[in-house]
Amino acid sequence: MPELIADLADLRGDCAQCFGLCCVALPFAKSADFALNKPAGTPCPNLQGDHRCGIHAELRTKGFTGCTVYDCFGAGQKVSQVTFAGQDWRTGSAEHTRRMFDTFPVVRQLHELLWYLTEALGLPAARPVHADLRKALEETERLTRQTPEELAALDVAAHRQRVNVLLLRTSELARAGGKKGKRKDRRGADLIGARLRGADLRGASLRGAYLIAADLTGADLRDTDMIGADLRDADLTDADLTGAFFLTQPQVNAARGSAGTRLPGSVTCPVHWATSG
Repeated sequence: MPELIADLADLRGDCAQCFGLCCVALPFAKSADFALNKPAGTPCPNLQGDHRCGIHAELRTKGFTGCTVYDCFGAGQKVSQVTFAGQDWRTGSAEHTRRMFDTFPVVRQLHELLWYLTEALGLPAARPVHADLRKALEETERLTRQTPEELAALDVAAHRQRVNVLLLRTSELARAGGKKGKRKDRRGADLIGARLRGADLRGASLRGAYLIAADLTGADLRDTDMIGADLRDADLTDADLTGAFFLTQPQVNAARGSAGTRLPGSVTCPVHWATSG
């Protein structure tokens, strides 16, 4: 039986073990996030022969901010090295290439679920559902190791829905430690541009909330459920996200912050925070 995901470190993209799949398989449109249009299956013009980005250190200044807020959660290396056993899309047949590009987005979704499930298993408050979470983790990991044909036929949406039931229960348990009446439910809330400076959001559910360009300066976001929250251009300067869970690196990378922003250990402070002013 394959070894299961050990911790969140195993679910971070390793570009050295990937064939630049996110730079080829995925499409993007010319916008504030991308400097040009690129259809799915077409290599980005910045992709080099060794599958590395030629402007990686300059993505933001060159108009490719969208690339800096993307993470495959380790799906790139899984598809490259496991699903296709190290066979490059450049050297395979047209059918091989097509199957690789079709498989990558599916595995990426499964790996995102593995991130949430792994984090949930690390939450002591979720102990009542740890057994179910472990089963879901094992099943999701098993699915990632299927053949390209099996992955293409997989109903990812249905699997996500089943896992989400457990993640919702995990959220309820993890946030139950907050003061009664303080655990605000802002699930899916439209908070675009909202002025939440210094707001007390401790223990809140911000699942799927739209926090685009919201001012969260100095806000108390401890022990919040951040799954799917849109933090693009949100100001997290001096905000406290200690104990926040289901927060991913792409979400943090999309926001603005400072040295005073307190983050959970699952994510790191983006380099651009230190240079933004």
